Amino acid sequence: MMVRLIAAVLLVGIMMFVARRATVVPTRGQSVVEIIIDYLRENVVYSTLGKVEGKKYEKMLLTMFFGIFAFNITGIIPGLNIASTGLIGVCLVLAATTWIVYVVNGVRKHGAGGYVKHSLFPPGVPVALKPLIAFIDFLQVLIIRPATLALRLTINMIVGHLLIVLTYSATNYFWVQAPSNFNLAYGAITFVGILFITCLEIFVATLQAFIFAILSAVYINMAISEDH
Repeated sequence: MMVRLIAAVLLVGIMMFVARRATVVPTRGQSVVEIIIDYLRENVVYSTLGKVEGKKYEKMLLTMFFGIFAFNITGIIPGLNIASTGLIGVCLVLAATTWIVYVVNGVRKHGAGGYVKHSLFPPGVPVALKPLIAFIDFLQVLIIRPATLALRLTINMIVGHLLIVLTYSATNYFWVQAPSNFNLAYGAITFVGILFITCLEIFVATLQAFIFAILSAVYINMAISEDH
């Protein structure tokens, strides 16, 4: 919880600092933030939901991306050393938020009965298969989508954390606890592993934030679109 609070405070502080110092001719920091926001807006929000519908959800989706990234990246920051999303609680809250948004807006768009029909009974399905398809779609809407959102993020962060712990522990063992000519060489290999896994974790932290945001946009679009 402390790591999450630190990540949240730093994220809000950075964004407030950039926003308050924003100028027509952007500084380097402002340029970086604007480039990231523009990229996400075009490639996550508008490309999935369209510009009209996308404007309704862009604040939520952009906040999700930046928040998840901040919670992910703490896994490689010295002194913090744990991804806040490596524990299932925050991931469940984020997944539940997406679920509530797409269900509520699907009902608003189609009405309660219309949304059930839209979600569970796609057109063109043979009558004999409709009960099976409806059951599968019911599981998707109610359980599978939010569960996979939460589990995908959590498991990726847990695995990354374990790999970092493993390489650090191995290097400490070879260099500190059992030093010898052979062990020093093995320690050099595991130290390279630390650098590799750390770089990989930066990539995964960004990728998982992007995937969570774009899947949230896809699920919202499936709920509000006219076609199944």
